[in-house]
Parts: sequence; structure tokens; C-alpha cells
Amino acid sequence: MSSLLLFNRRCCGNIRPTLLHRPFTQSFVAQARDQKQSKIRTPSKKALAAKQKRRAAKAALKQGKLEQLPLLDAISTLRAVEVASPKAMYELYVKTEMGSGVAVPKGRFKLPKEAKARAEEKILVFAEGRQAEEAKKAGAHVVGGIELIDGILNNRIRATTYLSTTSLIRAITPRLGRFLGQQGLMPSERRGTVTDDIAGYIERIQGTSEWKADKTGNIHMPIGSMHFSVDDVVRNFRHFMTSVKKSTGNIKDNRQKETKKPVVINKVLLSSTRGPGIRIIDY
Repeated sequence: MSSLLLFNRRCCGNIRPTLLHRPFTQSFVAQARDQKQSKIRTPSKKALAAKQKRRAAKAALKQGKLEQLPLLDAISTLRAVEVASPKAMYELYVKTEMGSGVAVPKGRFKLPKEAKARAEEKILVFAEGRQAEEAKKAGAHVVGGIELIDGILNNRIRATTYLSTTSLIRAITPRLGRFLGQQGLMPSERRGTVTDDIAGYIERIQGTSEWKADKTGNIHMPIGSMHFSVDDVVRNFRHFMTSVKKSTGNIKDNRQKETKKPVVINKVLLSSTRGPGIRIIDY
């Protein structure tokens, strides 16, 4: 046996075994994995539409599970939930449908019985001459012309309501349109805040408060306390919903220009501090 090994060494020399190296990344498993990843397809428009439809159906099913009651039954239910909390509040939630190019709904109201103390209001009027004097007598806090623009842009002059006469609206729009428009405060003919009857407008809004939807069209408003009578809560609810319907074009308001298309009210919910959200069917 030893002679055979010696013969092999003399004939072939020192033979070193050669190892075959095969990287793992080149294995059949890795190749199959890479091929599978490369075959992932982008969903078609039809598939995306079907997926969106399924999501909408699930959302509709979820909304359908909400308790739906007439207003009086909803009030009775919430009063029973809050029987130990007489200071709890009724909270009204209104969901409107916001489309492209639709202005955020806003309006003014004065509840028959105030639910909370009103915030102090400050009225600024762009007017000159006789109309400026009438605005001051009617109770406007700040009255002036284009000289007010710089103070508004620098936040030295602030107000909660901005009014303008028809003769000055074109002069202030180029500089204030975007600044006040983002805050929903720019005077607008459609909302009635551009008018030559400044005194009449101020008289109409005296003692009222402003409500405003958020960017997604949601409106939240406390409309009463648990110690209010049922009739007081019903009157507050009806009064506020009338204001919302007028501002969204669902009820005609002769003082405002008619909108092209009413803003759709998707749902109205009434809840309380600790109570559930109840969908109102007779708003």
C-alpha cells in the first residue's frame, strides 16, 4: 500500500484537492426568490377600483352599525347615560361632503339658549367716507381703507370678522386674498360680507357667534347642557341645523347669492361627554 502511494507521488506530484466555491446568492433557492420578486406586478386600475369599492363597503357597514334614532329618542338616551353628570354637554357633529373647489362651510348663529359663553368678537371694516362713519356708529371696532393692509399682514391688526364695501374689495383682494382666504376670513359677496349696507350687516350679527367647518368638512358644536330641558335642546338643535343648511345651500337664503350646487350633508350625530354618538334621522 505504501509503495502504491509513493508511486502516485512520484508520477503526479503533490496533488492539492480543489474546492468548488458556489456563492449562496447563486443558489437555486436565491435565484427562484429573485425571479419571484421580479414578477411582482403593479395592480391594474380595475383591481385598484375593486379594492377601493371593498373599502367603501366596509366603511358603509361600519357606519350602518351606529345607532340611528329620532332626535327626541336620542336626547332621552343620552340623558339616561349622563344621569349622574348634570354638567355634561350635548355635542353635535355634522359631516359635510367637501369636493374640489368647494369653500369650507361657515356661518353665524345665536342659540335660543346659549350652551357656552360667547367669545368676544372684533369687527374690522374696509370703508371710507359716509360708510365708514356708519360702520363706526354701528359698533365696528376697526374702520379704515387700504392703509390697514400692512397692519393685517404683520398681525398687528387682528379681527374675527372682516367686512368690505363694494368700492374697496378690488383694492384689497390682491394683497389680502391669499392671506385672509387661508383663514376663511376674506370678505366675500357670496357670504354677504362684501356689502354697501355695512351698518345693517353689523346689526344683524350683533350678539351672534360664528361656526366654521374644518378642512375636511366636519362641524363640531356644543348645543346644550344636561340640565337644559328637552325643549331647549331641541330648539338649539333645530336652530343650529338651520344655520348649517342655509350656509351649505340646502335652504335658500335671500341675503346671499345662490350657490351653484348645495354642499351635501352626509350625517348628523348627537353625543354627550360620556355617551355614544347617535345618528339623527330627522334633522
